[in-house]
Order: sequence, then C-alpha cells, then structure tokens
Amino acid sequence: MRIGYIGLGIMGKSMARNILKKGFNMVVYNRSQAAVQELVGEGAAAAGSPAEVASQVDVVFTNLPDSPDVEKVVLGENGIIHGAHPGLIFVDNSTIKPATARKIAGRLAEVGVQSLDAPVSGGDIGARNGTLTIMVGGPADALEKVMPVFLAVGKSVTHVGDSGAGQIAKAANQIMVAAQMVAMGELLVFAQKAGADPRKVVDAIKGGAAQCWTLDVKPPRLFSGNRQPGFKAAMQLKDMKIIQDTAAEYGIVLPSATLDTQLYEAMQQNGMGLMDNSAVIEMIEKLSNTRLIDYPEQA
Repeated sequence: MRIGYIGLGIMGKSMARNILKKGFNMVVYNRSQAAVQELVGEGAAAAGSPAEVASQVDVVFTNLPDSPDVEKVVLGENGIIHGAHPGLIFVDNSTIKPATARKIAGRLAEVGVQSLDAPVSGGDIGARNGTLTIMVGGPADALEKVMPVFLAVGKSVTHVGDSGAGQIAKAANQIMVAAQMVAMGELLVFAQKAGADPRKVVDAIKGGAAQCWTLDVKPPRLFSGNRQPGFKAAMQLKDMKIIQDTAAEYGIVLPSATLDTQLYEAMQQNGMGLMDNSAVIEMIEKLSNTRLIDYPEQA
C-alpha cells in the first residue's frame, strides 16, 4: 500500500515516521514545511495539497487539531475528496465530534471512498514508541485492509462499531483522562497541605485500587516542576467541549466532566493552555493557596 499522511504535529509526525520505518511508501502534506522536509529526508515524498496526496495513495490519514480542520482538509478546496479515486480509504486519527466523522464518511461514500474514524490514545510517548491505543469506527473490511498500517503505530486496535463509534470511544477516554488528571492534582495538594509527603502517598496508593497510567507517569514530572506538554491543556479543553456538545445532543448529564471542563477552561483563560493537561493541578493549587513542593526521592 502507498500511504498518505496529512497533519505532522506532535502526534502526526511520529506516527508518520513509524509507518515510514515499516517500509510503506509515503506521501506527506503539512502547512508547516519543516516537518515535511524532515520526513522527506527519511524517504517520504511531499505533496502540494490534500487532494494531491489522496490522488497518489491507497490510504490517506489525517491528524488535525479539531473538527473544522478535518472537514476543511477533507471536503474543502483542494481537499481529499477532490483527489478521490476507486479503492481509496480515508482514515482520521484526529479527535473530533462523532457527528462530524459521520458527516465526512457520508460525503466520501458518495464518491466511493470508505472512511475510518480512528482516534488514538497514548500521548506523544505512545506516538514515538508506536504503542498507541487505536479506537476505530467504520467498515470492517476497510479496517482489515488498513490493519498492517495501524500495527505500525499502535499496540491495541479495537473496532468499536460504525462510523463515529471510534470518536465516541475517544470522547469516553477523555472523560476518564480529565477525571484522572484532576483527581491526581487534588490528591497531591490534599496530601501535602494535610501534612504528608505526596511522593510517599503516591507510592502507597498506586499499587492498589487507585493505580492508573496517570499516577504511574505524571507525578515525577510535576514534582520536578515540569508542566510542559505532553498533551496540551488546550487540546484537553477542546476534547471536553466535544464531550459536552455530544452529551447535549443526546441529553446526557455528566456532572464530573462538566466540572473538569470548567477547570480546563480556567486554565485557558489564565494563559495556561499550552501547558500539559496534568498542569490542571495549578488551578487546584490556586484555589488551595499552596504550591506543590519538590520533595526529595528519599526523605
């Protein structure tokens, strides 16, 4: 298969690189040319538009910030739809609204293109290491064809259901991610201000029912004062708004996710959108009039 990849940001560039390393012929496109030239230097070919990418490949991937970006790149001027040809499969690794994924799939089906919404989880580390979790919505036969490419970037691929189902799964994932980030911030501030070493508290609880990826990975970064992304708080907020919009569409009440959304909104309003999503602890610190201390490894 000849593969196209559009959107070479923090996640997309690493994913495209891993596909390239597996020996697939690749055509890439990105608004910023630095990432394009980097991958061209590693064996990819460059294209001048999304339509040009689509016209040359069997499978075209996108990895873009939000729903309007994907819709524009797929359906807009010089978009993927204008390079459509028989047998083309479109795969979107972005996190967007399920309704948008379904709209795009419907439009592409009219010109004979199958679509898979395939958002990923695992962050920049998972993207670099090729260990992402991939949630897929769309036709099973298209997934079967694309599976060798997915296995170049991920360790877990789950077919959730029809078009839009992958995005529903990713939204559900982000409900849990936000809840974990906020809960971690709360427990660290709680432990410190109540008089315990939060490092030791984390060590005490992460082997029990509280164990999760967030507690395994994030506390050392926070203790060292590193609150840089990772996964940007602004992107977490974007995902939370997708969750809120979808919940409103279906009449779903999400009390905890609504509060988490407000905390990430406060981060954005306080100029913290480019920090890591775990830096939501700063909002809890502000409310509690404290700052997490860098406790030594051995007290």
